[in-house]
Amino acid sequence: MKNIIYILALLFFASCEDKVNIDLDTANPKLVIDANILWQKGTIGNDQKIKLTLTTDYYSNTIPVVSGAVVFVTNSSNTVFSFVEIPNTGEYVCSNFVPVINEDYTLTIQYLGQTYTSTEKLLATPTIDSTQQTTVQGFGGDEIQVKFFYQDNGLEDNNYLIGVKNSEKLLPEFGVIKDEFFQGNQMFGFYTDSDLKSGDVLSFSLKGISIRYFNYMNKLLNIAGSAGGSPFATPPATLRGNIINQSNQDNYPLGYFHLSEIDTLNYTVQ
Repeated sequence: MKNIIYILALLFFASCEDKVNIDLDTANPKLVIDANILWQKGTIGNDQKIKLTLTTDYYSNTIPVVSGAVVFVTNSSNTVFSFVEIPNTGEYVCSNFVPVINEDYTLTIQYLGQTYTSTEKLLATPTIDSTQQTTVQGFGGDEIQVKFFYQDNGLEDNNYLIGVKNSEKLLPEFGVIKDEFFQGNQMFGFYTDSDLKSGDVLSFSLKGISIRYFNYMNKLLNIAGSAGGSPFATPPATLRGNIINQSNQDNYPLGYFHLSEIDTLNYTVQ
């Protein structure tokens, strides 16, 4: 009798390993526009890239790229900067872009008879001045914390997107912050992790962003952090960016058109 119970138990646990595919409704593909024009401090900023893809179904292992689109950016003087596709990659590149702080730029994308546009201003970004490493008390004991400092411009309201890539982790992490309580003062971003150790490399980035992009990224980061990794979680409402389909506004794209300076700094944990 015991042997029968053991066999049944083995069969039960073996059956738990079967792959189950659940039929999911698949919406019509949407255009996804990755259009972040970033002017790295200390460079002329003429090399820029815009990537176009399509949404796909949940079980797909590949992301469809968009080829054959017409992509260009125009400044307020009607100078046109053409972005030409690297064949069959969905990556559209420009080698003669001219970035100017506080200049207005308009993105235009023409694809399958639809025209998508957006206008944004290229914003300035402070310089990362210094770093500071300290040891703080965490939930599991002592943890290393690294801060980087930058000076806020007290003559205007500013918003920032802060990023950090830990060399020991696969993906970077981001956060947004306003200067509401730090107007004209020195501000900082920081990173800490219970596994952080000497020799790890942290790549910090800082971007000045508009209040609209601040709100967009704040919602996007909240969505990314609230799903908990569960494929059966209730899907959040679609987050719409600032790019409009002029041909059919109901067929809106995903993504955002954003321009700013960017300052970066690599720090090796001591």
